[in-house]
Amino acid sequence: MKEHNKSILQALFVVFLWSTSWVFIKIGLKDIPPLTFAGLRYAAAFIALLVYVLMQRKPIPWQQIGRRTWVMLLILAVLLYAGAQGGQFIALAYMPAVTVNLLFSFSSILVALIGAAWLKERLSWLQWLGLVLTLVGAYIYFFPVTIPRAQFIGLAAAIFALFSNSISTVLGRDLNRSNLLSPLVVTLIPMGIGSAIMLSTGLSLEGWPRIDWQGWAIILWLAVVNTAFAFTLWNHTLRTLSAIESSVINGTMLIWIPVLAVFILGEKLNPQQIAGLVTAAVGAWIVPYRGGRWRPPQPAAGRD
Repeated sequence: MKEHNKSILQALFVVFLWSTSWVFIKIGLKDIPPLTFAGLRYAAAFIALLVYVLMQRKPIPWQQIGRRTWVMLLILAVLLYAGAQGGQFIALAYMPAVTVNLLFSFSSILVALIGAAWLKERLSWLQWLGLVLTLVGAYIYFFPVTIPRAQFIGLAAAIFALFSNSISTVLGRDLNRSNLLSPLVVTLIPMGIGSAIMLSTGLSLEGWPRIDWQGWAIILWLAVVNTAFAFTLWNHTLRTLSAIESSVINGTMLIWIPVLAVFILGEKLNPQQIAGLVTAAVGAWIVPYRGGRWRPPQPAAGRD
């Protein structure tokens, strides 16, 4: 029981770290262009994870990775990092963190629907209820729909990132389900390829930015602590926590991010928006339920 409670506290700590990423990203975007920022963050995270893998002294089974698996890993790199992460950073450059966070809550809906079609995972009536609640929550939050013209680029980037993240989540589940590669390797290889794509694209379009000590501190913190360390600790907690416990804890990001955005970034929320966020959060927590059990969530690179 003591170990179980310790795992719960560790999982809550990881989710809190992932939620603070949004605050650090918003602060860093004041001086660092989004694609270059995302590329630097995940290139540093890739190096940190690579060092961790090498320290484990468990060689990556390169000879077991066939052509089909390499293609899937490449697609995962493009979607999960270049698409989802690049889109998220661009969206946060133009829109409030609370709004982008709510849009990303639709990922659970898309993952459920894509998984039903791709992996033949039928949705239960409780999952459908969760989908409806998430939609209702979003409707309450945005009603009446008024998106400033200046945020249109951010909205387009958020929608692109949402679809990229959802498809890549199902693809990652398919890879992990095959048990060919460990979850750490499935994360490491796409992260290395995806960060290279984002960084090269960012530098060619945005140029090399002037980054002060605070900017480098944010990049290194996000890479080493909020990505490499948090991912490793999250996988450790999955050894002890049940699927439902992990799912509920992971879902608290929908609450943590608005709270941090209000108190640290100074973003505003009215009672109607709060009601919409709570409704959407309840729906997102229900969606992972399938077949009498909750599916343990994978570390959400699209959300951290």
